[in-house]
Amino acid sequence: MSLRDRLGVIFKNRDEFDLTSGSVGKPLFYLSLPIVVTNLLQTAYNLVDTFWLGQYSDDALAAISFAFPVVFLLISLGMGLAVAGSVLVAQHTGANEKEEAEFAASQVTGFSLIASVVLGAGGYFIVEDFLALTGASDTVVRLGASYMEVISLGLVFMFGFFTFIFLMRGYGDTITPMLVMLGSVVLNILLDPFLIFGWGPFPEMGIQGAAVATVFSRSLALGVGLFVMLRTTYGVRIHARDMVPNPTFVRKIVRIGGPASVETTGRAVSINALLFVVGMFGDTVAAAFGVGTRVFSVIFLPAAAVAQGVETMTGQNIGADEPDRVEAANHIAARTMFVVLAAMGVVTWLFANSVIAIFTDNPAIIDEGATFLRFVAPTFGFLGVMRAYIGGIRGTGKTLTAAAITVGVVGLARLGIAYVGATQFGSNGLWLAFAVSNIIGATVAFGWFSTGRWRDMNLTGKTETTKADD
Repeated sequence: MSLRDRLGVIFKNRDEFDLTSGSVGKPLFYLSLPIVVTNLLQTAYNLVDTFWLGQYSDDALAAISFAFPVVFLLISLGMGLAVAGSVLVAQHTGANEKEEAEFAASQVTGFSLIASVVLGAGGYFIVEDFLALTGASDTVVRLGASYMEVISLGLVFMFGFFTFIFLMRGYGDTITPMLVMLGSVVLNILLDPFLIFGWGPFPEMGIQGAAVATVFSRSLALGVGLFVMLRTTYGVRIHARDMVPNPTFVRKIVRIGGPASVETTGRAVSINALLFVVGMFGDTVAAAFGVGTRVFSVIFLPAAAVAQGVETMTGQNIGADEPDRVEAANHIAARTMFVVLAAMGVVTWLFANSVIAIFTDNPAIIDEGATFLRFVAPTFGFLGVMRAYIGGIRGTGKTLTAAAITVGVVGLARLGIAYVGATQFGSNGLWLAFAVSNIIGATVAFGWFSTGRWRDMNLTGKTETTKADD
């Protein structure tokens, strides 16, 4: 019996539930559960790097705090392509259009690999100058740049692997990406300390060693992902002959994926822009910011997973012309995420100091990081609501609307509040911006979805509207 079959006791295969008929809550749960694990494993990359670099030096910890948002920015520029693939595959799958789903997956894979090479090459030459603009110390900039240069050169592997994950999710297979991610993370965890500290036969590479471990692990994961889609019957298939970009279809990918890239890039830009505010307070606040945002990435895993599950379920039900199931799935997800994340917020508030102390023994960083967590923890539930509805909005194909809400709230509102707050209240004003923007985001996302303006977006061609996205 294969590992995949053994895991069937906990995780359900797409063949064991139907996203377009029957109950709504149960298939959404089984769709989202492997995504939670996959996202947890994804976050483990960042957490392992943060942990080992925190043991290596405080400068390395501060450098990774500045470098991670830049990594997020580069990946986000191409993430919209993966989102476009997920939406198209989901809607064609829901409409029982297998050939169209496979062609879409093939086109997105080919185009994303080309785009990642271009972005990686550009990122390699600008990362040091960009980090210098944040106001970080020369040592931190130099260390952060050495990390980012390796990541930029390996960006094609990271892009390709994320594309594999999103395409499989659009089809409804969330177990296969989870298993591939598991192997990749285990390899990264094993390599990290050897390359950072120079254990055994390896040279001491410091922060650059963490980047090498990540790129190498992702390159193997991409190889497995391509094999799965090209040679196996798991999930959506791709065909080499269809990977050469078709200009007409590329325009469709860009029309859907462009706004999705703006959304994910908007999140990344907002974090990078916040670094300019963080830079006003020195390395202690920068390190607290970096550790705090890494903690958030773990706490928000359920919301991110459910949002991605809602995106797939919405897409397939739009393709199947089942708008009532779309509405039910989104509302169930939002209510569930509010309760789950609100409870996690209570726990985080109570044990904030202990959580930060996992990553550093510096008392000043622990105190500042704990303050950060306590400001934001009471609003975790609101972020869960926002993420759920944004996932549903993307699944309908209205990626421009999702981008507008995300950029407007997470970008402009949060940055503006952070700058004003920081000048008036110091670092506490920076932390307050996260809490206020979470509440605003939930209100706006729920309000827009409740208007029902998502009902006219079927991309399969059977009932596709010519009306522009709102």
